[in-house]
Amino acid sequence: MKITELRNLKADELLKELEASQKTLFEARFKKSLNQLENTAVFRTQRHKIAQIKTILREQERAN
Repeated sequence: MKITELRNLKADELLKELEASQKTLFEARFKKSLNQLENTAVFRTQRHKIAQIKTILREQERAN
């Protein structure tokens, strides 16, 4: 999802996205330990997405 799409989501939807991203990152770490991970760029993209979601949640929190 792009940052503009994330900004249009509500807090509960953002939390679901955050949970999904964290789960994906965990699974990627697990696959890496088993040498089954093919695309190592998953780490960077998921960490970036998690940071974006947390930033948007904080912005919404401070706006209220």
